[in-house]
Amino acid sequence: QVQLVESGGGLVQAGGSLRLSCAASGRTFSSYAMGWFRQAPGKEREFVAAISWSGGSTYYADSVKGRFTISRDNAKNTVYLQMNSLKPEDTAVYYCARFSVGDYEDFGDYDYWGQGTQVTVSS
Repeated sequence: QVQLVESGGGLVQAGGSLRLSCAASGRTFSSYAMGWFRQAPGKEREFVAAISWSGGSTYYADSVKGRFTISRDNAKNTVYLQMNSLKPEDTAVYYCARFSVGDYEDFGDYDYWGQGTQVTVSS
């Protein structure tokens, strides 16, 4: 079984940066790709970024390309999301999740989820 705990969210000014962390428990962490999703009030959950099990491949939503970077440290059972040049439209609860099978961009293809961490970007 896997437990995921996100941290690092908070309030930041537009143009600022935050680094989110997702700490995973469980001995099979390194065998799975991981992803980040976000959800704002009244909106559907949307894909943000994903990373392969080895860290060799990364995937990003068009809205965050060039601004966000996903990475992982399997020795520490942790996946990160570095967020730069933040915009008010990035405001959401951010979730990390373990990929199961299928499409990295489909939230239904992830089987374990963290509790989420709030990111608020002010103008």
